[in-house]
Amino acid sequence: MSGASVRVLLYLRAVEADVPAVEDAYHRISKDLAGTPGLLGNELLREVTDPEAFAVLSEWESLAAFQDWESGSAHRGTTSPLRQFQDGERPRPFALFEVSAAY
Repeated sequence: MSGASVRVLLYLRAVEADVPAVEDAYHRISKDLAGTPGLLGNELLREVTDPEAFAVLSEWESLAAFQDWESGSAHRGTTSPLRQFQDGERPRPFALFEVSAAY
C-alpha cells in the first residue's frame, strides 16, 4: 500500500524508579519533534500487565517521511534521552507498521 501512513513502535523497559525519567525524556523529545515534517503525532504507552514495559507509538504520514527523518542528522541527538531505556530483550528496539486497513 504505497503512500500509506506508518506507525512506529519503540519498545522501552524501565524499573519503577526510572519511570519519571522515561516520562521526562518522552516529553522533552516530543517537544523537540513538534513540527517535524511528516510526523502526525506520538503517544507514550505503558503495558497494563507489565508495568516495566513501555512503548512510544508515533504516527507518520508515510514510510518515506519517517525514513527521511530517521536518516537526518538531528535524529540520533533528539531521541538519545530514551536510548538507555530501549528494550534490550527484543531483537530490534523498534518496529514499523504500515497501515493496511482502517475504519
